[in-house]
Order: sequence, then structure tokens, then C-alpha cells
Amino acid sequence: MKKFLLLFALILATALSGAAKKPTKSQQAMQQFRYELECAGNGVQGTYLVRVWTYDKKQKEAQAACARNAVHGVIFKGFAGGDGCIGQKALVPTPGAEMEYEEFFNLFFSDKGEYRKYVSIVAGSELCEKVGREYRAGAIVSIQKDDLRKALEAAGIIKGLNYGF
Repeated sequence: MKKFLLLFALILATALSGAAKKPTKSQQAMQQFRYELECAGNGVQGTYLVRVWTYDKKQKEAQAACARNAVHGVIFKGFAGGDGCIGQKALVPTPGAEMEYEEFFNLFFSDKGEYRKYVSIVAGSELCEKVGREYRAGAIVSIQKDDLRKALEAAGIIKGLNYGF
């Protein structure tokens, strides 16, 4: 019986200490990126035209995150094609790159971050709706993928297209 109680106390203490841990900054940042990304047509040379859907409990936060999440998706997820669109792979295909370059991406995706230089929302394409207990905001976004790729190359996160030649 003593062994059982000791084992129970040990399991309980382990569970409580694990539950009490606060998420790290990188885990919190990863939780901020709740979105869906889809092709919205063919953009001009050097750009992607995508529709982004962002989810948040606050309407203004969801709307404000659309541009940031679209850039995040192009960098780390890519998007599927369809309806005459060609799908694209992520600019950073390396798993774990977001954690490896955590300091860079925390600054890059901050409220006044550099990501803003590579994205613009198409006028009149924004919409927002309440879905359950949260808001779903959407917009069509143009992303300057060539300039974004050059910035990631300059930061040493990805290799240039002519690497190895």
C-alpha cells in the first residue's frame, strides 16, 4: 500500500508540475498563427495572390492578423492550387527553421515587423464573421514573394536559387 501511495504521489506531483509550466515565448508565438491559406488567383510577376482566413476571439485582432498570417503561410506552409491557380511550396522548406531562427522571426513578425514590407491587402476584399465563440476574418492579400525570398536569403535562413552553381 505504501508503494502504491508513493507511486500515486509521484505521478500527481509530475502532472501538477507539468501543468503549471508556462509556455515559452516561441510556443506562445506559434499559437498566434491560426489561419488557412488558399490561392486567390495569379498575381503580377514576383507576387503571390492568396486568400487568408484568420481566427481569433477578438474581431480586431483577427482582422489585424490577416497580413501577418499570410506571410507566415507563404514562408512556412505554402498553399494548394486549384481553380486555375498553381500551388506553391513553402519558401522555407526546412522543418524546425522557425525555432532555429526564433529571434529573427520574433522580430520579423512583431507588430511593427519587417513582414509588413512584403504584403498588401487587396482593397475591398476584407470580411469578418462570427463563428461560434470566435471571429473568422478573411482577406485577399498580395505578397511580394521575390523580395521576401531575397530577405530570407540575406538573413541566411534559406539558400539562394543559384546556390551550388
